[in-house]
Amino acid sequence: MKSNLLRMLAGGIVWLLAQTAAPARTVMDFDSDWRFTKGDFATAAMPAFDDDDWRRVNVPHDWSIEGPFSADYACGSGFAPGGLGWYRKHFSLDAAQKGRRVTIEFDGVYDYSEVWINGTFVGLRPYGYASFAYDLTPYLKFGAGENVVAVRVDHSRFADSRWYSGSGIYRHVRLVVTDPVHIAHWGTYITTPEINAGNAVVRVETTIENSSGTNETLSLQSDILAPDGQFVASLVTSKNLGADAVQTIAQKIKVGHPQLWSPTAPVLYTLRSRLKSGETVLDETTTAFGIRTATFNANQGFLLNGQPLKLKGVCIHHDAGCLGAAVPDKVLERRLRLLKELGVNAIRTSHNPPAPELLDLCDRLGLLVKDEAFDEFTPSKRKWVQGWNKGEPSRFGYAEVFAQWAVTDISDMIRRDRNHPCIILWSIGNEIDYANDPFTDPVLGGEYQPGNPPAKNLVTLARPLIAAVKALDRTRPVTAALANVKMSEAVGLPELLDAVGYNYQEPRYADDHRKFPQRIIFGSETSQRYDAWRAVRDNDYVAGQFLWTGIDYLGEAGEWPNRANEAGLLDLCGFKKPLAWFRQSLWSARPMVYLCASEGRRGSNLAEHWNWPSNTTVNVHCYANCPEVSLTLNGQLIGTKILSEATNGVLRWTIPYSPGTLKAVGRSNGVELCTFTLQTAGPARRIELLPDTTRLHADGKDVCHLEFRVVDAQGIRVPDAAPEVTLAVDGPAKLLGMENGDCDSPEPYQGPTRKALHGHGLAIFQATTAGGKVRITASAPGLEPATVELDSAAGH
Repeated sequence: MKSNLLRMLAGGIVWLLAQTAAPARTVMDFDSDWRFTKGDFATAAMPAFDDDDWRRVNVPHDWSIEGPFSADYACGSGFAPGGLGWYRKHFSLDAAQKGRRVTIEFDGVYDYSEVWINGTFVGLRPYGYASFAYDLTPYLKFGAGENVVAVRVDHSRFADSRWYSGSGIYRHVRLVVTDPVHIAHWGTYITTPEINAGNAVVRVETTIENSSGTNETLSLQSDILAPDGQFVASLVTSKNLGADAVQTIAQKIKVGHPQLWSPTAPVLYTLRSRLKSGETVLDETTTAFGIRTATFNANQGFLLNGQPLKLKGVCIHHDAGCLGAAVPDKVLERRLRLLKELGVNAIRTSHNPPAPELLDLCDRLGLLVKDEAFDEFTPSKRKWVQGWNKGEPSRFGYAEVFAQWAVTDISDMIRRDRNHPCIILWSIGNEIDYANDPFTDPVLGGEYQPGNPPAKNLVTLARPLIAAVKALDRTRPVTAALANVKMSEAVGLPELLDAVGYNYQEPRYADDHRKFPQRIIFGSETSQRYDAWRAVRDNDYVAGQFLWTGIDYLGEAGEWPNRANEAGLLDLCGFKKPLAWFRQSLWSARPMVYLCASEGRRGSNLAEHWNWPSNTTVNVHCYANCPEVSLTLNGQLIGTKILSEATNGVLRWTIPYSPGTLKAVGRSNGVELCTFTLQTAGPARRIELLPDTTRLHADGKDVCHLEFRVVDAQGIRVPDAAPEVTLAVDGPAKLLGMENGDCDSPEPYQGPTRKALHGHGLAIFQATTAGGKVRITASAPGLEPATVELDSAAGH
């Protein structure tokens, strides 16, 4: 009994010491409490600079979305302001951390960022989409001394992009504290070179840095944890590492009966890496990964885990409407879940490296990714200022630093992202071969412009990018989204690529497959037309398509006041358009039926409502994936159609309008599977509030999406209602922005009032770090108000 008690006490002491010992690696969320101002200041990098009157902001932060939007800016970037701004953060470090290594990590700063610590310059990064890190250790104060990190952001040349970029520290920031002997930044690389039903071989390359100044005898323990968190395999490798040396350790670990990652079962394993000196853990990291095979075949298209799978993809930009480029994780998640509900299984990060959390979400949700690096090489593409194809474009942007930075930027993208199982393609660029923007070639015939740079330069510029990718990851194909395959073929660019992306060139598929039987072909950017999908669906050798685009996005706009591009399946709010329902009927296996209509027989300007003028002929469109659909109006059967009667994927009825209820019922073998109704709305009566959650985590990051609707006495949304809706919030939450989906609206996003569009809109609220009840009230002239309560607390 006494010996058992002593063992228990000893075990308790060991446990207590383990809990109180300093962690081998500390990762601090560095997003909160920055000081910010626009403008430039000669001494703002100096610690003593007086920033007391600067704004306090949390990052991610985008000052462009705060406006004011103006015709004085560029349509390409959504008529948003750019400018120059400074961020400063004051912080202290415990004296016990002296002697350790301290690194600051930025996920993205747009653009031309320069960073100082305590007045010492530590680095610059021109590319606004690059993630980067700086070692701050030599310049820090520990204990009572205060440290100041200062970041200068120069987006004064605001017309530098073809779409909205945002300005500022618009992605997350971390401070990482490690031992001088540690696992390098992005120093873990995981592949699965051998997979069968019984076993998988997981190959791990871990790069170790020794900045201790002494030789070290180390062991690297690599543990693999199953998706349920259970330990499944481990391997320990010992190494001698010289002073100030960097070394990569390669290990192969067997995992029995592996669970394979796929869109339908996105199971993730975890690698836990422990770097030890004797029994002392010097560093510890965890890396999520998936076990899967992803291959492309010139005849079978794309195969995941040995099975053919059509890529049903969409292109997306990085903004989120009223939030601009500073997008909370939960907003990204909502948007990706909505796309997946449509049957989307792939995302193209057009046309730049995405936020790391987007890739984390794609891993977890089961969305394949084409990870893209650049929209231009050098020289620059046109950036429209007055309007799309209007006036004189600007000619500056990333192209100005391409020669110096492109290999570094694409290499860092690969190092950062290569462990994500969701990624299946690396893209070096988008439409870099667009005819005469800027490259040209005699093969263009009458369009040839000999004063432009020759297209053969594309090959010269692409080679080092491809080499950089393959030096870091040979498990995925390298591709590019080609706008003019004819010109690219004339100079040999497709032959450099492992897979060839075709933008809007479906008529070339069949001939090119015959001429180049080993070429892997897919639609890297396509229209939403039915025949573009049919070209994929009906040809095994076409791997898939990426629609332009998944979601409406700011920028790439027309003339003022148009500020956004409305090519998306979802609007700026994330609400589904009729096009989204159509795509769902083509791509989703879940039974669905949907109705929309237009006035007259031609079927343009389709809308989801049943409020039409009297004595009108209405063209009804029905999208369904059920074998049979019946349509009724006020309980009377209009007709029944089978799916094979669809024209270009659409079932149609032309009927005289009568108010009431239009209903579609989808069936299979006489069994009802799903329904959809349109109901005539009466006069607007009240506001209705629809939150996507009523419980928030009081962490300063969690969000609630709140749809506000204008409804009639029966609760039916009034489709033409456009009152100004005002929101008031009481409690620990803040309004991030209000959106109505109107691409032609110059209204400010941060105010508490916004017009409804088609009878609704969206507000996004973010929790603070304080808990408590949040009460949100919506009001509008002449309408009954509405109130909703949220609960914000720690631990939700």
